[in-house]
Amino acid sequence: MAYRNGTYVAFHAGGTTDPTKSDIKYYNTMKMWDASKHIEFSLCNSHEKTSSVRDSSKKETLKRSLITRLRNSKQFLLILTKTTKNDTDWVPFEIAYAVDNCELPLILAYPDYDSIMAPDELSDYWPPALKTRIENGSARAIHIPFRKAPVLDALSQFDITNKNYPTNGYGYYTREAHQEWGLV
Repeated sequence: MAYRNGTYVAFHAGGTTDPTKSDIKYYNTMKMWDASKHIEFSLCNSHEKTSSVRDSSKKETLKRSLITRLRNSKQFLLILTKTTKNDTDWVPFEIAYAVDNCELPLILAYPDYDSIMAPDELSDYWPPALKTRIENGSARAIHIPFRKAPVLDALSQFDITNKNYPTNGYGYYTREAHQEWGLV
């Protein structure tokens, strides 16, 4: 069995590598937090644990690489924006494999929100693969705003080695936690 210590980060790339035109900018923000000596943030990035693949690679090569990364991960962080639900290619595959095969807890991060205390009201952001798994109870998820403090806290708490994760797909932090982070 693989040593599962990475964080798998998924986002809708929108068919482009231009960071200004896709959700890759949020992934890059996390990498910047990790690289900064002035920010207390650490990311064990599953995408850096296998060889790089490019969009020009064969679909089967990409799929094998994603599966390896998911199998080596302890948690799955999905960045959800208004366009994520439109992804019909890799995001649905990543969600399905993470939940159905790897049983990874999901950290669902929303850049458009400063606080989240009613996750069911955000279902318009969910791709069908996520919505189905939340509604049928197979996904265990915490919904958070995409802000450094909640992301860091969720990464430190919700993984396969620490059974302190939500038991269903509607987990969220309390109002007090949001206040502590200065978000409400």
